[in-house]
Amino acid sequence: MVACELGQALAIGAIALLGPPLVVLLGLVAAQSVLAATFQAASRSAVAELVDDADLEGANAVLGAGTYGLEVAGPLLVALLLPVLDLRGILALDALTFVLSPLLLARLPRLRPAVRAAGAPSGLARQAAAGVRVLWRHRLLRAVALGLLVAVAFNGMDDVALVFLGRDTLRAGDALTSLLYAGSGLGLLLGYALLARRGAWGAPAAVAVAGLAWSSAGNLLTGLAPVLGVAFAMQVLRGGGLSLVDVGTATLVQRSVGRELRGRAFANLYGGVGLAAAASYAAGGPLLELLSPRGVLVVAGAGGVAASAVAALAVRRARGA
Repeated sequence: MVACELGQALAIGAIALLGPPLVVLLGLVAAQSVLAATFQAASRSAVAELVDDADLEGANAVLGAGTYGLEVAGPLLVALLLPVLDLRGILALDALTFVLSPLLLARLPRLRPAVRAAGAPSGLARQAAAGVRVLWRHRLLRAVALGLLVAVAFNGMDDVALVFLGRDTLRAGDALTSLLYAGSGLGLLLGYALLARRGAWGAPAAVAVAGLAWSSAGNLLTGLAPVLGVAFAMQVLRGGGLSLVDVGTATLVQRSVGRELRGRAFANLYGGVGLAAAASYAAGGPLLELLSPRGVLVVAGAGGVAASAVAALAVRRARGA
């Protein structure tokens, strides 16, 4: 985790200092994204080593609030700082936060590396395949993971459609349209705060699938919203469901996968989510040309609700088995 933070500081610092051409810029952004994804898998894996089993839901909620919920404050902070700092100055400040982060990580108890079992695969490809196998062979994990991937493949289109819904369909300006994106962040923050205080209600797999249905319904209802205020409220609803998905899924992996494979399980799960989101973005543009923004959001939400229903049946069968 410390190495990932320092690597991100170097990548963002290079962008701030050099102002590189586009090709180099894309490479630095890609490197920073890889490091961020690695940090995410490592940190979620480490949570199970740092807290008691009964506290996993609350710990995951606190971590999720810092990871996703506080993203609501990021754009607001940039808006306040832009008159004082230029773009490079803001990027330099961002890089500084990644230098300070290891000072906080250094306060953690020492985390022992997992002992590799005899005959365990070596090499990146084989170890990645081992992470995929552990997700596939555990029936409950497989049901939740597949449901999550399909739901993301549908719902990722909302990032493409929301701006057109706000500006073209609901006739809102750029500032008001940005509220639609802030709505899901606000819902995430509220959901994480409630989960951190009271814990999750039910088994992790059930919580995750309920969150998938909840968040997907938020997109569907956003597409049907008559005015901007209702659309904003539905995006807040969507964000609340996403907090359930995150906490339920993370807790399920932490309790179901052994220490030596937990990091790889998280890496493969989050990597799959990233690929599903990328496919959804790619499909969202052409679909937007065929349908209205409302139609795209309704299709996205309805597809996510259907995926959640199938995942719920699979979870029920897996628990019964």
